[in-house]
Amino acid sequence: MANFTWKGNPVTQIGHDLKVGDKAPEFKVLANDLSPVTLTDSHGKVRLISVIPSIDTPVCDAQTRRFNEEASKLDNVQMLTISADLPFALKSWCAANGIENIQTLSDHRDLLFGEAYGVAIQELRLLARAIFVVDKNDQVTYVEYVNESTDHPNYEAALKSAKEVL
Repeated sequence: MANFTWKGNPVTQIGHDLKVGDKAPEFKVLANDLSPVTLTDSHGKVRLISVIPSIDTPVCDAQTRRFNEEASKLDNVQMLTISADLPFALKSWCAANGIENIQTLSDHRDLLFGEAYGVAIQELRLLARAIFVVDKNDQVTYVEYVNESTDHPNYEAALKSAKEVL
């Protein structure tokens, strides 16, 4: 189990860690227009799933901007950013910041993604920071659980992993 902390304080993980080689769990989250989005919707594509606690925090902002920039350089990789933020907040943030190359998704309703991927934080009802790369056949090929919520993920390792499974 990942040992997550929120600003240095331990928090409780809901769900279990995924490992490289696992079949990626199905999930259902909401797009910014409230339409449902599932893992199956992008079957046949490489997915880089960037998980953030809240788009309105400095590290989440930077993480989302970085993957938006990288997405324009990676054909055939679908970049998804998932948080427990409301879809309306994600839509407004994307519009205000010119984010057009990634899809921001909300797990606020049921935390089904958070539980399935082991990133739901019980005390805060937020998602812990993590990165997953899922190949065209829905196999997990890269996993990074970022233990401290205020730390950045290893961008280079995640991007390298996504390029390797194209």
